[in-house]
Amino acid sequence: MTKRLAPLAALVAAALAVAGCGSSGGAYGGSSSATTGKPASTSPEATGAAVITVATTPKLGKVIVDSKGFTLYDFNKDKGTTSSCYGGCTQVWPPLTSGGAPQVGEGAVASKLGTTKRKDGTMQVTYAGHPLYTYVADKKPGDTTGNDFSAFGGQWHALLPSGEAAGG
Repeated sequence: MTKRLAPLAALVAAALAVAGCGSSGGAYGGSSSATTGKPASTSPEATGAAVITVATTPKLGKVIVDSKGFTLYDFNKDKGTTSSCYGGCTQVWPPLTSGGAPQVGEGAVASKLGTTKRKDGTMQVTYAGHPLYTYVADKKPGDTTGNDFSAFGGQWHALLPSGEAAGG
């Protein structure tokens, strides 16, 4: 009986070892933050100040991006700097939060950066008065699949360095 259980025990041990090497946080690895959708322990947004830069995307040209190069979006349902994206919305459109004053990177305009306080007390980054979000369907830097997208009662648009909505 022991000889029959040994291979099963080895299989279980191997499966546990492989599972331990995997990721619990989706495409980014690590644990996920409810407000950003990015890793809670390794993301610059989670451990300090968010950094906003400009990158050139294949479909839209230059847009603002987070520290990992992911496109940042505006939600036209937001009222001024007050976010309208809560609950299930944040699972699809994670707000870009910052543990300190956001920092400007190459191509972004420092005077356009700001923050707004969310209902949970976190500070969401704003650009040209627009609260910023990432989109979970963007799988790699340069993706802009959320641009001109309708969801959660409003339109979503990538933002140009000027703070204007990108074309579709």
